[in-house]
Amino acid sequence: MTREEIIEMLGEHLKIVRTESGYTQDRMAEIIGISKKTLVQIEKGRILPGWTTVIAVCALFSMSQTLQTVFGGDPLEVVEMVAREKIDVRKERTMGGKVWWKTLEKHTGLILQQNLITKHYRIIDDEQFRLYSSFDEEDSRQRFFELQEK
Repeated sequence: MTREEIIEMLGEHLKIVRTESGYTQDRMAEIIGISKKTLVQIEKGRILPGWTTVIAVCALFSMSQTLQTVFGGDPLEVVEMVAREKIDVRKERTMGGKVWWKTLEKHTGLILQQNLITKHYRIIDDEQFRLYSSFDEEDSRQRFFELQEK
């Protein structure tokens, strides 16, 4: 997944996120730091949101059912991975991958999973904490092996 794909996906769903949250266009624009005119243009599909707008929406509305569905889980995780190329050894609690994740491998308290929507990979421990995320399968499998050795 690329920045451009994320920007397009969010642009297509911003109005739904706003209405789901119960905000007017004025209030939503104020919350995410853009003008109402810009918000209207995004919602009508005339322009795309900027990257900082995408990050703001994903951070402030990460629990939105719409965003969770569009991104196959935590939208901020996907945005952060694209921005940084991967996330390594940062323990964050997950929901265990029961909905949008396919388990690829399990070994010594570690689980390698792939997101069914975004196709990115992550490694979680047996307590459902995320240790690693990447779009690169080979890199993810290598990290899975390295973490087993610790």
